[in-house]
Amino acid sequence: MAGGPRVAVGPRPAAGGAATLQSQHSSLPAAAVTKYRRVMDTAAEAEAELASALRLSVMRLSRRMRQERSSTLSPTQIAALATLERHGPMTLGEIAAHERVQPPSMTRVIAHLADAGLVTRTAHPTDGRQVIAEITKTGRDLLADDRRRRDEWLAERLAALPAEDVVALAQAAPILDRLASS
Repeated sequence: MAGGPRVAVGPRPAAGGAATLQSQHSSLPAAAVTKYRRVMDTAAEAEAELASALRLSVMRLSRRMRQERSSTLSPTQIAALATLERHGPMTLGEIAAHERVQPPSMTRVIAHLADAGLVTRTAHPTDGRQVIAEITKTGRDLLADDRRRRDEWLAERLAALPAEDVVALAQAAPILDRLASS
């Protein structure tokens, strides 16, 4: 990728390290074990450098994408709204679990979204202590506009990249998604 850090990461050495290698093959010369240790150290350093470079790049891109948002909602409010759009009506506890926040925090988030007309709150049909939140058409429209604006910004940036960088990003996207989901 043009202008970005380049970190070469080769195959990982086998688990167990040089001590296991030495014990399994006591006839190996010390030079071979030393070389193996250097390979392991180099691989670990390369992975650490890659982790640092990815963290920084993802954080910068995330910050830049947030700047392109069209709404005045917080990231937590947008995430809760998107969860309701994706999964349908849910209790506040279910939304909190999806977003990995505490239920009292989600209560405040949903209250704000309801006051803004972006979600509706209804009583749970079988448990009077719970509330079910559902996204409104206004909420769906806000998310669509927000996504459109950020997609347009990113598409403009992608169009300015060399083709090989776009291919690399296309290959990296599912990997980054798996990292984010783990």
